[in-house]
Amino acid sequence: MKIAFLTPEYPHPQVVSSAGIGTSIKNLVEALVKKNMKVTVFVYHQERNAILEEKGLTIHLIAKKPRRFFTWYFYRKQLQNYINAVVKTENISLLEAADWTGITAFMRLNIPLVIRFHGTDAYFCKLEHRKQKFKNFVLEKIALKKASAYISPTIFTKEETAKLFSLKPDKIKVVPNGIDLQNFKNETPTIFEAKTLLYVGTLIRKKGVLELAKIFNKIIEKEPLARLILIGSDTADVKTNTASTYKLMQDIFSDKAKEHTNYLGKIPYTEIVTHIKNAHVCIFPSFAETFGMVTVESMALQKPVINTNMGWASGIIDDGINGYLVHPTETKLYVESIIHLFNDENLCVKLGAAARRKAEHNFNIDTIANENINFYKNVISKS
Repeated sequence: MKIAFLTPEYPHPQVVSSAGIGTSIKNLVEALVKKNMKVTVFVYHQERNAILEEKGLTIHLIAKKPRRFFTWYFYRKQLQNYINAVVKTENISLLEAADWTGITAFMRLNIPLVIRFHGTDAYFCKLEHRKQKFKNFVLEKIALKKASAYISPTIFTKEETAKLFSLKPDKIKVVPNGIDLQNFKNETPTIFEAKTLLYVGTLIRKKGVLELAKIFNKIIEKEPLARLILIGSDTADVKTNTASTYKLMQDIFSDKAKEHTNYLGKIPYTEIVTHIKNAHVCIFPSFAETFGMVTVESMALQKPVINTNMGWASGIIDDGINGYLVHPTETKLYVESIIHLFNDENLCVKLGAAARRKAEHNFNIDTIANENINFYKNVISKS
């Protein structure tokens, strides 16, 4: 059995860019390769065509040919023809693709297609209470309806996506995203920079960063030595047509909060682990996610984490046991939870240890890879 992935991103020096989707796919790919499986990754929307060979892994970079009209359609047909040709020469058994904007719509593939719920545009529009472009919904629905089966990282994402697109729940397998726990070890969980808050993720409205600014304003009033570290790419804000979401955050920050905030921008992935270890508390007040890789990584590094109390997060954190769940708009409760952790080191250590156990039990990529393999085999056997 040889598996292929179709994705717009993948962490590799020769790939244009990558974020959470790419990281979760790479974690799985590396685990599959360790189990002696051959894997192919098709990365679209690249600047050039190239084939990269690595141990047990072949990466195809696929550039987009410019078209005068209907580029969205012809590029899908271009991808279809390319994939089908490689499927034949490499004897690939199954293709997994992401759901975002329905990249597989109008493709006629010669092997079973599994779509993993990284989050459709429709899903995020519903969570953010914003209107979706009709074309995006149509493309996503066509793509999803043509798939042989689906994988969802949480029960919440499964249920919401099934309702949005009228999918049969029994065709959706819930398998969480996983991490290589060997890469996320913290030998000194009691050593950290006191009263340091850490946020890792894109600076975008849907991730609750504007609420984070309000929260930190209150924190700095109660804890004058507190610090906030922000890591991630800045983005434009669609709602206000502002070029920088960080600029919107700065407009919210008090003068004291600005002095104690350090925005590092996008940094190498290896450096993020160090920042998580150094943090006192990790905070992710997002309004819209499907999973949240950095939450699991922080838990594995034995950090007390405060996440949103929305559906997907409850599949990761057990409130009060291995972290806290608080709605992003509940500023007062967020502040109280953070201050409580700042003033109780034993509680931080206790929550961190419980978080590590949860990560080991639920998000070990070795175990999760086996779940994926068994699911792939089942889909292939029924096709």
